[in-house]
Order: sequence, then C-alpha cells, then structure tokens
Amino acid sequence: MKWLFILSGLIACAGKPVSANCQAELSPPQVVVKYRDTFSVNCSSSPELTEGMGWESSQGGIALTAGISFLTLETDSVTDWTIAPMCFFNLHNGTQCSEKLPVTVYKMPDSVYMHEPSPLGPMVEGTVYQLRCDIANVAPAKILSVYWHKGNKIINTQTFNEPSLSPVNKSSTFDWIAQGDDNGTQIWCEARLNFWPTGPKLPMMQSESHELIVLYPPKFHTPSNETQEIPAGIEMILNCTAKGNPMAVYSWKLPEAIQEKIKNHNGNQLILPQYLQFPGTYTCTASNERGSQTKYFTLIQAPSSH
Repeated sequence: MKWLFILSGLIACAGKPVSANCQAELSPPQVVVKYRDTFSVNCSSSPELTEGMGWESSQGGIALTAGISFLTLETDSVTDWTIAPMCFFNLHNGTQCSEKLPVTVYKMPDSVYMHEPSPLGPMVEGTVYQLRCDIANVAPAKILSVYWHKGNKIINTQTFNEPSLSPVNKSSTFDWIAQGDDNGTQIWCEARLNFWPTGPKLPMMQSESHELIVLYPPKFHTPSNETQEIPAGIEMILNCTAKGNPMAVYSWKLPEAIQEKIKNHNGNQLILPQYLQFPGTYTCTASNERGSQTKYFTLIQAPSSH
C-alpha cells in the first residue's frame, strides 16, 4: 500500500493522467508548413472509451464536441509562427487527455547575397580574406544551413543557434586564405532549410558567383632541376613553362659557348638545334611582380655506344 501511494502521488504531481487509455493518434504525426499555406490533421482515439473531442489552436480551434472520437483540424492560412495545436478528448471515466501536434512554419529567404571579399581588390596568395553571405528574412533560422562553394568543393558550412521561430536576417562569415590555384575559380554561398531526417526537401537558394582573382608568383609544373642527355640527330626543347598571375616573363642564362649564338631567348621554351647542343647548365628564371622562380637544365653527353 505504501508503494502504491508514492507512485500515485508522483503521477499526480507530474500532472499526467492516471488512465492508460489516454492515447490518441495524430495523422500526420507532425506538420511542416509554408507560411500562409494550409494544412489539416486528424485526431482519433478509441470510440469505446471516448466521450468527446476538440482542438485547441491559435488558428482554427474547435470546441469540445460530445459523442465523437475522430476530429479534423483545418487551417486555411497559417500566420502564427508559434502555432502549437493540441487535440484534447474526454474519457467516459472523467479523465481529460491531450496530444500536441508538432508544427514547423517556414519561410524561404527573400534573398541570398554574397559580399565582395574583404579587403577589396585582387587577392594575394597567402593573405587572409573575410567572406560574408547575408540571408534575408528566413524562418526558422535554427534549421538554416549555409554552404560555401569554391568550384566543385564545399569549403565551409555554417548553422545557427537561433531561438526565434519568426523570420530573421542571418549572416555567415569566415576567414579564408587565398591560394594561387584558386585564381579564376568561382565562389558562391548557398542557403538551405534542412528538415532532417524527415520533412520536405526544399530547393536551395544561392547567391551570384564571384570569380576569384589571385596574384601569385610563378610556379613550375615540372621539377626545378632536370638532367637530360643530349639526343642524337634531333633538336632539343627545354621547357620552362611556369604558371603565375600576372603572367610570367622569362630570362635564360646559357653556357658561354652558345650564349651569343642564340638570339631572343626570352620565351618559356628554348629550342636547341643539333649544332648548339652543348653540355652544361642552362638556367631559366620565370618572374612577375609577386616573385620569381629559377629552373636548371643540366645537359650531359650520352654515353658512347662503343
């Protein structure tokens, strides 16, 4: 008897119904609805046990109706961001029960805008820039995700701990280090309301894309030191191509035996006809306003076949 008294007291203090028959089914069990759209939901309970039923709601509420165990709530145009409908029903034994319907009211952003990276102007490799994306008038922001895209990669994702259920303005910012390989790449931000794991899959909204202009010193595609054998009977091409922004300019330093014999050797390739193929070191320097890189070609005589 003592344990029964304690258990009954705990249930009463918690405000929960004693009856095990205090159960209702909501269909659908939860609702995701766009602002100013409509929705309907059915509430049903045991006909043998239920005396009457009603809906408590800030929109479309229905007073207690006797003699029913099934009742539909219909809302024509949802304008309450905090709407929380509750189906209530009375049992024949005098117990009143209730079942709350989880409702999420959402609104897509008015706009998604990416600012020019700060500081303004062409980027410089190795410099930190702040990227900012503004999302206007979106709800609920607690399920908002902002994705930053660079080319075919997502480079940053941000979510928000926002308690407000009504529309708010949010900004996503992060610091990003410019790299030479990013030159010419498109970057943009994308906003999406994520109703995980169930719920509608809404379309994303993205900003206009920006082309990254990154200044960086020349970089060689191949090793900066190459050793090559002088071929027999064909011309040689020494390739000093470097990638940089601005475009690299080239200068060559050749062995003394041919320095004066080759004119206009200021391109990215040096073509050596057979009669100018001398062993030694051929030096190429690629330069622009951000710096310079030097590449060394060492030409050696091929071993004699005799």
